[in-house]
Amino acid sequence: MQHLSPSPRLVLAITGLLAATILLMPLPKEAQPSARTVHIDATQFAFAPGRVQVKQGDRVTIRLTASDVVHGFYLDGYGLQRRIEPGVSEEIVFTADRPGKFRYRCGVSCGPLRPFMIGELIVEANTPYWRAIGVTLVAALGMLVALWQSGKHRPYQEVLSGSG
Repeated sequence: MQHLSPSPRLVLAITGLLAATILLMPLPKEAQPSARTVHIDATQFAFAPGRVQVKQGDRVTIRLTASDVVHGFYLDGYGLQRRIEPGVSEEIVFTADRPGKFRYRCGVSCGPLRPFMIGELIVEANTPYWRAIGVTLVAALGMLVALWQSGKHRPYQEVLSGSG
């Protein structure tokens, strides 16, 4: 009894059809941008919270307060800055239009540990990556099947010696 194995062309065709199916499937509805308000308190020598997460496209309002001395707030990548006096609340309003990680830090000399007064704004992309992951997995599976099939047709000694 002889085993029938698929030809490399058939494997390529099936892999191509699976990849095309993944690419042509409708995307799930993306999350709509929303308004986000975040309160950040500056104290020697930290911001609370030290990490803020928003979605790309969100309209972000940051309410800044200082608990002890004069502090500054500078948001890398957006060029936004404010001076924060103790007891006085400041607001920064912007649209988080770029995905990535952006540091915020104190922009005034508030003490010897000021260089370590750093926080992080994370702007999550509003894009579904499942398509790219699906196509990559299908391509990898197709490649593995094709390699497995091509190895079945070589004599055993060729496979061991690495020639061919």
